Amino acid sequence: MNQPDKVPKFTQGHYYEKQIACKSRVIAWSHFSRFAKAAKLIGDKRLPRLLDYGCGDGTMLTMIADRAEECWGADIADDQLEDCRKRLDGLSNTHFCNVSELRRADFKESFDVILCMETLEHCIDEIASRVLDDLAFLCRPDGLVLISIPIETGPTFLLKQSIRTLASWRGLSDYRFYETYSFGNALRMMFANSETDLERPAYGPIGSQYHSHYGFNWKQMRLKIGHVFDIERTTFSPFAPLSGIVSSQAWLICSPKAH
Repeated sequence: MNQPDKVPKFTQGHYYEKQIACKSRVIAWSHFSRFAKAAKLIGDKRLPRLLDYGCGDGTMLTMIADRAEECWGADIADDQLEDCRKRLDGLSNTHFCNVSELRRADFKESFDVILCMETLEHCIDEIASRVLDDLAFLCRPDGLVLISIPIETGPTFLLKQSIRTLASWRGLSDYRFYETYSFGNALRMMFANSETDLERPAYGPIGSQYHSHYGFNWKQMRLKIGHVFDIERTTFSPFAPLSGIVSSQAWLICSPKAH
């Protein structure tokens, strides 16, 4: 997998600039560790067909395009997809489409590995259910779905909030726009279990609403994912051996439920 300083400049999109190329070394390292974890979970065996669902600026695909005969990136923003097509046209085995196009019959059960990274936390409940249904529709019966979701609870909550505050003071990226927690809600996130449920603000117009990271409970989302997939195991990045105590992301390695 390419190291961040070896990723060709022409492939670097806006998420890359905000995350992996962030001037905060902690933020840059944390985000890159997520991509490195994804590459490790995919493995070195060359796959027939791979999908990055919620591909953003295509950063992940630029790093793993050599892992599959055919790679697809899907997102909801057509302007972003067009940017990916133009910027990454040198990746001849890589294609981009709107997520709505994936619901065609010819895509059914056609992907060996599906990545869905840092997407579900931004979805309102109805859309999160639709995304999970999409992933189940698209994955081969013997395939894998690798889902990463951010940890915003426990000790990680305090650590992330501290780092975001420092990044905001430095004027880095969009960190100055992060919501603040009341003391009571901060305590709830610190000691959250799978039943802890904060009211989460939704942004954007009706029909295109989304959440920030505020109040996201990964343990609750894991239960939701478990209704659709068999969760083979849960791991974390970084610091996987610490079982998520101070990790940034949880990774759910999933397989389709038997019909």
